[in-house]
Order: sequence, then C-alpha cells, then structure tokens
Amino acid sequence: MADPSSYRPKPGQIPDSPGVYKFRDEHRRVIYVGKAKNLRQRVANYFQDLAHLHPRTRTMVTTAASVEWTVVSTEVEALQLEYSWIKEFDPRFNVKYRDDKSYPYLAVTLNEEFPRVQVMRGAKKKGVRYFGPYGHAWAIRETVDLMLRVFPVRTCSAGVFKNAARTGRPCLLGYIGKCSAPCVGRVTPEEHRELAEDFCDFMAGRTGTYIRRLEKDMTQAAEEMEYERAARLRDDAGALKRAMEKSAVVLADATDADLIAVAEDELEAALQIFHVRGGRVRGQRGWVTDKVEAVDTSGLVEHALQQLYGEERGDAVPKEVLVPALPEDTEAVSQWLAERRGSQVSLRIPQRGDKKDLMATVQRNAQQALGLHKTKRASDLTTRSRALEEIAEALGLDTAPLRIECYDISHLQGDDVVASMVVFEDGLARKSEYRRFQIKGFEGQDDVRSMHEVIGRRFKRYLQEKERTGEWEEQPTGTPADGPAPIGPVPGPAPAADPAVGDAEPTAVAEDTEPREDDGRPKRFAYPPQLVVVDGGQPQVAAAKRALDELGIDDIAVCGLAKRLEEVWLPDDDDPVVLPRSSEGLYLLQRIRDEAHRFAITYQRAKRAKRIRTSPLDDVSGLGETRKQALIKHFGSVKKLRQATIDEICEVPGIGRRTAESVAAALASTTPAAPAVNTATGEIIEEDDGGSS
Repeated sequence: MADPSSYRPKPGQIPDSPGVYKFRDEHRRVIYVGKAKNLRQRVANYFQDLAHLHPRTRTMVTTAASVEWTVVSTEVEALQLEYSWIKEFDPRFNVKYRDDKSYPYLAVTLNEEFPRVQVMRGAKKKGVRYFGPYGHAWAIRETVDLMLRVFPVRTCSAGVFKNAARTGRPCLLGYIGKCSAPCVGRVTPEEHRELAEDFCDFMAGRTGTYIRRLEKDMTQAAEEMEYERAARLRDDAGALKRAMEKSAVVLADATDADLIAVAEDELEAALQIFHVRGGRVRGQRGWVTDKVEAVDTSGLVEHALQQLYGEERGDAVPKEVLVPALPEDTEAVSQWLAERRGSQVSLRIPQRGDKKDLMATVQRNAQQALGLHKTKRASDLTTRSRALEEIAEALGLDTAPLRIECYDISHLQGDDVVASMVVFEDGLARKSEYRRFQIKGFEGQDDVRSMHEVIGRRFKRYLQEKERTGEWEEQPTGTPADGPAPIGPVPGPAPAADPAVGDAEPTAVAEDTEPREDDGRPKRFAYPPQLVVVDGGQPQVAAAKRALDELGIDDIAVCGLAKRLEEVWLPDDDDPVVLPRSSEGLYLLQRIRDEAHRFAITYQRAKRAKRIRTSPLDDVSGLGETRKQALIKHFGSVKKLRQATIDEICEVPGIGRRTAESVAAALASTTPAAPAVNTATGEIIEEDDGGSS
C-alpha cells in the first residue's frame, strides 16, 4: 500500500486551469480518471489526511503510485477527454456501466448500396441507423412486418440477396409485396434508398406525414373508382397505425426525450433509460454498476450521459434529457450534449405533469432492476458459500455462520418503539422464523438500550427452551442431557416469539398472549444462530454483547453493520473491519441488514396506524365493530355520542340498556381531545371526530 505523500505534487506545481487527471499504480496502469474546473483544488483534495477521505477514495489513493494531468481550454473539452480516457484505459476505480442484458436494436444499414432492415445486437457500427433498444427481438420483427407493407425495404442477408440477383428470382417477400426486390431490378438503388430513408423517418417519430399522405391517396383513388388501390392504401394506413399503437403515447406534446432514473444503495446502482420519440416510448434499456468510487446520484447521472452519448451525433442525442439529479457542472454537460446534437439540448429535472409521472415509472423500473440483479446474485449457491466463508474469515469464526440473525430498532421520534429479528440460513431468508418485538422495559428513544432489551429477551427464551428440553450439561433433576443444542435447521416446531412478537409479517397477533402451534404447544426460540448482526455501530454491538454476557452465552458471535460507511464492528475493537467493496460477504451482510430494517419499519408503521385508529369504544366489552358503526352513524360522531343520555343511546337498534350504560361509562372515563384552533382567526374549529372509531 503506497503512501500518498510519496507522490504528492509540490505546492504550486499543479495549474489552476480546467483539465483531466490520471492516477497510475506502481505498474503504470491507469486506475482512475477525473476532470476538474480547477485542477489545483481538485487534485489537492486527494492528498489530505486519509482519515478524512471516503473509504473508496482512500483505497484508490493508497493503491496509486503517481498522478499526472492534462490542461485543456474549457470544461467541455475536459468532459470529452475524460470520456475518451475512461474508454481507452478502463480504469478500475471509475464507475463503468454494464448492460444488464444484451438489448436488440432495429437497424437500417444505410452504409450499404441497398440498405437492409434487421435486428442487431452488440456494438454500434458506423453508417448504420439504430432504433430502440427493444426488450425483445420478436417485438422488432412484429413492427417490421407491419411496416413492410408501406416501406418494402430489403430484409434479406447478403447471401440470399446475391443468390436472387444471380438467378433473377426474388425471395418470397418479393412475391407477396413486402420487399421491393432491388435484387432483380424492380426498383433502382436510388428508389430503394428513398424507401429506407422514409422507413427511418417513420421510426424516428415523423409518422403523421405518411399516414396523411396514404389517407389522401386513398380518398383520391376512391373518387377515381380505383377501389382495389384504395383498399390497399387503406390497409397500408391501418398497418402503420397498428405499428404506432405498439408504443403508446406517453407525452402528449410529441416530445423527443430520454428519461434517466437511478436506483442505488451503498455498493451498487441501477440505471434505467426510456427513449421517447414523438411522444412514444421507442426503446428502453438498463445498466447496473458497482460504485467503485465515491460518487453521488449527480455523479452517476454524469457518467451515464457520457456513456449514452459519447459516440452519438445528430438526432441520436434528443432535444431533451430528463434526469433525477443534475450533474455538478450542468452548463458544461449541456454544452457538450448540444455540440454532439448540433443544436440546443435541454438537461433538467422534471417538476410536474406527464414528464414527472413518466419519470416515476422509469424510477420504478430502476428499483425493480436493482432488486432483480440482487436476487439473481443472491440465488447462486457458489456465491452464497463464498459470502459465508468471507464473513467467517473477516470475523475470525471457526466455521461459516450457517444461521445468521439480524436485529433492528424502529420508532418515530421515540413513539411506537419496536424491533425486528430476521433469520438467514445458508445465505437465504427464512421468513417463517422472522420475529418482531415491542420495547417494554422503558419509554422513549434509546436504540442502545432497546437493542440490549431485545437481545436479552430473545436469548433468555432460548435458554428457557434448552432447560425445558433438558439440554443443560447439569440437570436439576439429575437426568442426563440429551446432547448439545442444535445448530441450524432441524425438524421440530418453528422458533417462536416473545409475548410481544408476531408472525413473519405484521398480521393481527394478540400482544398479551403467546402464539401457539396447532397442537397447543408454544412456538419456541429453540435454534441459536452462529452469528448475531445488529444494525448499528460500536454502541449497539456493545449492548448486544453485554446482553449475551449477562446470560452466560459465550459461543455466539456478534457484529454490527454501520450504514454510513458499511463498516463491520466487533465487540471490544476500537477499529472496524472494512470488507472489500467487491466482497460477497459484505453484500450478504448488507442484504440481511436491509431486510431487518424493512421488517422493523413495516411493523412500526402498522402499530402507529393501529394506534391512530383507536377509539374509546374499543374498551367496551361485547361491543363489536357492527354496533360501533351503528352508534357512530346514528349520532354522527363520538363527540355527540359522549353528550347523549343512556336513553338516547338505547334508541340505536341492537343496543340494550346494559350496553348503553357501558358505552356511557367508557366515554365518561376518557378525556376528549382539545379543540383545534384556527391560528389565523383564533376561532375554535368544531370537529366531528367521527373517524376516530
């Protein structure tokens, strides 16, 4: 590991001009490329105290052995040179997007004498016009089949074309009118190229002209009583309309725009791009990348723009690019895009209307793409095994932790404090053994104390189960133990919850009773994990370890995952364990922690919603939901019901005198909420609190 001070440039050596810089390692390989408005300020930031650098930046500067730079005239030149160098050197510490699949394009080979329409994948070729990308190749073929009625462009391969020219007989498409048959001279090269260019214009969104022309010709043919020709033109117009319907209108103003959305976590980011032409979605693609450098959303967007448009010219760069966050140097990026297009390009964040709604759709696609990528990665057995081995090695465990439990605390400003426990076995979630807790030992916000309580309760139940099943080394009754506690999944009843713990998802569970199996036996916290993970840093880890020590448990490992820098904390260690960015072990720990957070916050929100919906009538014994609704409907609100006499309450159908007395007593024992006040006028706002039942 190199010391950055060993290659730090001398003071005043770095110019204060715009430019691009490269970090090289000891083998002279370029490992990072960056650009700056002011090279002196930007490069100097890399040589500050290592403790103040982002972990990824710290890894890069300690891997590097030298830094060099190139001065340019403008920030736009710096942007272009940065893209060129990233493409040339492929630096390991730069964000590089990779397609999450190989997307097919509809391509028109305008670089040939007789242009051909075909499906193409892979790198783009010079002189070929591309449309898409599409999700499936069959979608391209369906569109082309409809359009060949109107634009009979060649679709055959070079071999088929040459063979037809040699024999003087066209292929089947030539006979049925879906190819103009340039191979046998039915049209001249110029006429065929005009057909291909019209095809491209239609695909680019200029659709109205052709449909209006066909409808005009159809009307004229009908007036001249050329009914067969009119019918053919009618069918041609219908085919073009069906081709257009395959991509619904999403922007009513016929906008040409690309919409870019980003979904990210600490380690990875997924990008989704919708290509809208003429107000219709003409293509969609997605990228996934590892966040190998310290980069925020605006940085991810800038890298995406470089990769999207670095090789494009003209109409391939749309008039409008909509993004979730603007690049740091928006003006320079906009100017760079305008130079590539040849006219002004609007780079902005959509704020309202159809474009904002469509951006939300693109964002959902990005979230789903990231989730799918993680699911695919997690489902691989070899990857899971490697992840567990890496965790064991990093934490100094004797064996891979086949059962991992993770705990998280959730609350809203100290109210409705709850905790979650999620279980992963062999690297996969075991949702049937998820548990949830209410914090009962105290009130208020104290995550450390809450963690201590939850860990203590969970493992106290585990010890009780060991004692109940006779798994102690020394039995109070003198009977021999059955053997050591089971490690990992074994046949038998599922582990169970604390009295305040529910099922795997927040369904209705009585909080003062214990869930039971079908045969009446209580569920059990019977299986111990090899590793306990807590969401948090040193304080939470220390609290969990203290809870285990108090119970005399010393054979379960504990660690914490701090979300800010994804550091792994161990008990009694002053410094965290920093797993490599590409570590499958870190990825698994992060996924477990995120699942615990999701489960905790879901339960916390459910409890809060239930508390908000409570009513004084809930405490009336024997009063069901139907009769509560009848009371509210009769009186209009709980407030008016509170003012009613017992005789008036008895007038409600289904309410007897004893129930009416219980209702009146329950309402009399509760204090009505303070009246709301209009702060502008000072007037008391009359509330009908009818929704509180």
